[in-house]
Amino acid sequence: MMRGARRGCVRLKGAVIGIDDEDDSTFTITVDHKTFHFQARDAEEREKWVRALEDTIFRHGNRTLWDNHRPPPTIKDFDNKVSEADAYLQLMIDQTKNLEERIKTMVDSDEKAKCQVILEHANVMLDNIKHSIVLLQIAKNTAHPINGIYQMRPGPSQNISPTIAEASDVTGTVVQQGIELGSECVENSRRHSRTMELVHGGTPTSLVVPPMSYSSSEGEEDFYDANDSPFTPGSQQPTPTSLRSFDEEAQTVLPIGNKQPASLPPNVRTPSVRQDSLLSSGVGNLDYDALYEDDDEFDVEIESHGSVIRHLLSQVKIGMDLTKVVLPTFILERRSLLEMYADYFAHPDLFLKIADLKDPRDRMVQVVKWYLSSYHAGRKSAVAKKPYNPILGEIFRCHWDFPESKEEESPVPEGPVPWCNKNQLTFIAEQVSHHPPISAFYAEHYNKRISFNAHVYTKSKFLGLSVCVYNIGQGIVSVLDHDEEYIVTFPNGYGRSILTVPWIELGGTVTITCHKTGYSSNIEFLTKPFYGNKKHKVNAEVFGPDDKKPFLSISGEWNGVMEAKWPDKDQLQDAELFIDVNALHTIKKQVKPISQQEANESRRLWKEVTAGLKFNDIDKATSAKQTLEQKQRDEAKERKEAGLEWRTKLFLKCQEDGWMYMKPLKQRLLQTSNT
Repeated sequence: MMRGARRGCVRLKGAVIGIDDEDDSTFTITVDHKTFHFQARDAEEREKWVRALEDTIFRHGNRTLWDNHRPPPTIKDFDNKVSEADAYLQLMIDQTKNLEERIKTMVDSDEKAKCQVILEHANVMLDNIKHSIVLLQIAKNTAHPINGIYQMRPGPSQNISPTIAEASDVTGTVVQQGIELGSECVENSRRHSRTMELVHGGTPTSLVVPPMSYSSSEGEEDFYDANDSPFTPGSQQPTPTSLRSFDEEAQTVLPIGNKQPASLPPNVRTPSVRQDSLLSSGVGNLDYDALYEDDDEFDVEIESHGSVIRHLLSQVKIGMDLTKVVLPTFILERRSLLEMYADYFAHPDLFLKIADLKDPRDRMVQVVKWYLSSYHAGRKSAVAKKPYNPILGEIFRCHWDFPESKEEESPVPEGPVPWCNKNQLTFIAEQVSHHPPISAFYAEHYNKRISFNAHVYTKSKFLGLSVCVYNIGQGIVSVLDHDEEYIVTFPNGYGRSILTVPWIELGGTVTITCHKTGYSSNIEFLTKPFYGNKKHKVNAEVFGPDDKKPFLSISGEWNGVMEAKWPDKDQLQDAELFIDVNALHTIKKQVKPISQQEANESRRLWKEVTAGLKFNDIDKATSAKQTLEQKQRDEAKERKEAGLEWRTKLFLKCQEDGWMYMKPLKQRLLQTSNT
C-alpha cells in the first residue's frame, strides 16, 4: 500500500493455506506453482485470515463441478462422481442406523418425537439418493460410450451426438447445473480478484484475474520461495475408482482406508518378480521375513497422487486432530510403529558404553551422544513415510548381537526376550492403548546392567502444508551399578511438503536430566526457518550440577555431522567432531521368524498388508487391513458388552499416565539378591 501500487495478486482457486506451528503470525498460500508468505499482526488476526481464506477456497472449490477451460468430462469422471455419491450414501445409511438405535434408547418423549421426524426425512432422502444413483447408472449403460466423451449441453450452433442425446433426459440437468455453477464461480473469482487487489493496497483498475498469481517482490527471497513448492504442470490427475490387481503395465498403489488407488508415476521402480504365485495361499512359498528385511523402499512423488492428497485435505481443517484421519498407502512404511521404536538402538554400542564409564560427567555426555544418534536410523527413505498404527495388544520383540558374544552365555528366561542370553541387548514393545494411541517399550542388557523404559503418546495435527506429530511421553535410562536414572523427552515430528515430495524433520526442545548427579542437557531440534533452506539443525547444551553455563555445546545436523565445543577449555580451539551418524556402524536387529512368532506380534499381524504393499496387490492388502481393523472393532465391542476393560500383558500404568515394564531388570536383580 505504501508503494502506491498493487503488490500482487494471489488466486484462491486451487490454493492451499499453510501455517507454521512454531510461529503464531505467519501463514502461506500455495498456488500456481508458488508459495506466497504473509504475516498478520498476531495469532488472532492470522486465525481470522486463515479461516476466511479456507472457507472461500472450500466453498468455491465445491461449487465448481469442472473447469470450462479443461477438456469435457469423460466416462471416468462420471464414474468418479457416482462412486463418490455412493460413498456418501453409505455414510448416510450408517448415520441413519445410528439414529434409529439412539431413538430406541430415548426416554424423553419430546426429544424422541423430534428425532423421529429427522429419521423420516432421512429415510426419504436415502430413497431419493438411491433412486438417483440407479438412474445415473441406467443413463450410463444406455449411452455406453466406451471410448466416448460426455459433451457439454449444446448451444444453438452445436451438434449433439446420438449417444449422449439418449442419456440427456437424466444427465442433462446435472450437466447444465454444472455449467451454471462454473459460470457463477468465474464471476465470484473476479469479485475475489477485486478483493485481493484491495487487500494488497492497489486500486481495482481491472477485474480480470491474471493468468498466474504474482507478487511485485518476486525474486526477492523475503517474500516468496518457489523451491518450497516444486509443482509441475499436469500433476492434477484424476483418481481411478476401480480396484486393479498388479500387472506390469498398470502399476497401482493402494491407499489404505480409501477405496480409490492412485497410479504410480512411471519413474517408480517396481519389483520385477510377479507376485501372483508368491501371494497365493495355496503355494505358500512367499518369504515374509525377507519382506521385512528388505530396506529397498521406493520413493514416490506425491505430486502424481495430487487428487488423492486433495481428497484427504478436503476432509481436514488447519489445527484439526488427525487421530481418525486415514492417510493413503503410498506414504505408508512397511512396518509397525512398534518396530520403528527399536531404531533407538540401531547403535547399541553407544547405548551400552554409558554403563562402562566411571565418571558421572562422562556418562552424561555419552547419554547425550547416544540420544542424538538415535533418530537418523529410523528413516528408511528420503521421502517421509508413516508406519502402521499398532493394534491394541500388539507386541514387537527383537535383540542385537555383539562380536564379543559367546554362545555359552547363559540365557535370561525371565527377560523381555526369553531366548536371548546375558550378553545380548533385548527389546520389547506393546501397544498399551488405542484411544489415545500409546506405545510402551523396554530394552535391557543383563551383563552391562543397563535398561531403558519409555512410553509415547502420539497426537497428530494438520498445519496446511505440513502434518505435526506430537510425541508426548518420556524415557528413562537406568544405569544400575551407579543407581542413576536419566529421564529423556522426545521431539515433535513434522511431515513437510505433503503436496509434493514429503520429507521429515524434527522440532522442539527436549531435556535429559539425572536427578541423582545433577547433570542435565537441553537439546533443541530446529525446524527449517521461514526463510532459508537450512534443515535438520540441532543444538545441545550440557550442564553440570548447579551450573548456569554449559560445559559442553553441540551443534550440527541430527542426521549428519555434529560438532562439540568445550567452553571451559581453550576458548580459541576449533570445534571438534562430536559424532557423525552416517559414519557409524549399524548393527542389525534380530527378529524371530514369523512362523515362530505369536499371533499378536507385529510382523505376523501385518505380514499380508506388507506383502500387498511390496507387490502392489491391491485386493490382498485391502482385505488384510480390513480384517485386522474389523477384528479390533469386534473385540472392543465384546469387551464393552461384557463390561470388561483391556488388560495389558507387559506394561503397567503408573502415576502421571506413565507406563512401566512389569519385570524390569532392576526389580529382578533385587529379588535375586534378596533370595
